Amino acid sequence: MNIYLICTGNTCRSPMAEAILRSKELGNLTVRSAGINAQDGQLISRHAKTLIEEADMPYTPWSRAVTGEDLESADVVLTMTEGHKAELLYRYPTMREKTFTLKSFVEFEPGGDVQDPYGGSLDIYRQTFSELSAVMDRLEQKLTEGKV
Repeated sequence: MNIYLICTGNTCRSPMAEAILRSKELGNLTVRSAGINAQDGQLISRHAKTLIEEADMPYTPWSRAVTGEDLESADVVLTMTEGHKAELLYRYPTMREKTFTLKSFVEFEPGGDVQDPYGGSLDIYRQTFSELSAVMDRLEQKLTEGKV
């Protein structure tokens, strides 16, 4: 299964989510991340990098822009916010059937958007990392139970 995680700049939320999900080493799972307004090759935020490295997780250290090719190859496209989902579907309307917000896809309570730590302190990033960890635990459960 190919999962594509999307945020704004691919420097905070989606790289952390990608690292968390990759660290679970779930069989035939391929995980990529990108940003709807990203530029290829920008370094991820230093706080995101710090938290990923503290957790000793494999990660991609630079940003990537969303591409139609990556969207096509994905089985599921998961966005961090409703706004990201709306923007993707505006640009790529044929992706409607496989595009969801991350929290709605895993039926995470309380639902809604994943907090954006951009510009925040390490503690703010830590809160988002914790939130993403909990959501990824739910995604792992869904994947291992074959509910995807």
